Amino acid sequence: MDYQDCVDILEKLHGRVRDPLREVRQANVPRLLEALGHPERGLRGMLVVGTNGKGSTCAFAVSAMTAGGARVGSMPSPHLQEHRERIRVDGVPVARAEYAAAFAEVWQAVERHALPVMASGLYAATAAVHFRRAGVPLAVAEASIGGNRAAARELGLDIKVVTGIGLDHTRLLGGSLAEITRAKVTAVRDGDHVVLGRLAPEADNAARQVLDERDRLTVWRMDREIHYTARTVADGRTPMVVVDVTTPRAVHHGLPCPLPGAHQHHNLAVAVAAVDAMAERGDLRTPDGERLRTRLAATRWPGRLELVPDARLDKWTGRVLLDGATNPQGVAAVAPEILRHARADGRADRPPVLLFSSFEGKDIPGMLAPLPSHWPVVFTRTGSHECSDPSAMRSLVASAGRGPCLTAQDTRSALRQAGELAGPGGLIVVTGSLRLVGESRTELGLPPA
Repeated sequence: MDYQDCVDILEKLHGRVRDPLREVRQANVPRLLEALGHPERGLRGMLVVGTNGKGSTCAFAVSAMTAGGARVGSMPSPHLQEHRERIRVDGVPVARAEYAAAFAEVWQAVERHALPVMASGLYAATAAVHFRRAGVPLAVAEASIGGNRAAARELGLDIKVVTGIGLDHTRLLGGSLAEITRAKVTAVRDGDHVVLGRLAPEADNAARQVLDERDRLTVWRMDREIHYTARTVADGRTPMVVVDVTTPRAVHHGLPCPLPGAHQHHNLAVAVAAVDAMAERGDLRTPDGERLRTRLAATRWPGRLELVPDARLDKWTGRVLLDGATNPQGVAAVAPEILRHARADGRADRPPVLLFSSFEGKDIPGMLAPLPSHWPVVFTRTGSHECSDPSAMRSLVASAGRGPCLTAQDTRSALRQAGELAGPGGLIVVTGSLRLVGESRTELGLPPA
């Protein structure tokens, strides 16, 4: 089995829109891990759940953990350009051959024991097998949509991190903050150490109800046991944001936050608290302060307010800002940074152009609401089977008086259309879908990262 064989199997599983075996496939993940000899039993670390901020929080956590001298495996979800991005060691995606070798071991177990499993189960099992092969003892896993049904929950990581809760994936998780919170926080098991980010009152109440049903928990909450402040300091001629974080275990001064946006200060504090929780449990050596600052300063997370300053598409050159916000609260969080980049453009005659795609059932008008209504929008379709039709998306927002709305049938043609609208040296903002961000990175010639 080669890497493309793995991709073909996973894409086929992703294409099951209505799967009568869905519940069976989810329930089979523990059986699959047992058939593989329980590769997860050698792992210690954290499972990160929430609506927004999971990927950035995981990236910060990996940086902080490697500062303690450990090798760290991570499992981001979803990938942007290649499936192998979902398995990383010290933040670096595994090679295709390594991915294929681990996946082949998993797939042989699936076939040998006749175990139907969802793609998420294959991702989790493949990561656990690779970490066992590579001798990686620590893991940072990102839950995909929920928490209680997330395949990564079966890895038994006993630090549970909740970044925040918002209204998203309501068809799967429920239509209220309380329902969505319960779906995510029930990932917590007896004896876990729980780190809670800042939650709205309704979500906070629901989280407390779930946690009250568990035994032997340690719970650290943002603004209670965890506190942070952010400030800007001079670093030569370039201002730099640093964050001071206080947890029940330690006080951390001057931690650099290289990812843009005020929301990242919160994500950094949550990640550092989770790493302190691991040290509290004896799973990790407390990192030296200077080494921690150096590692955090090097944190990168592609596709989140990622600026390509000299993008080239055929004859067009300009700037492309990539951000994978996939719900209204996500777009609202990054909107100030998007507007800052727009002001830097300094052109009143041609505003930035939005390149947009999203999944069916998403609140598309709500996602576009935080951005200026006169900016042109090019709606497009990605390769995802869940992608909303471009004409349907345009119809949802055109009646609300939003500026010029166009459609394109794929990411390549959409980027070129957006370039024509933006003009030479203009700004294109790609948002609404991580799949769209990934396809745009490929079209721009950026390698998987």
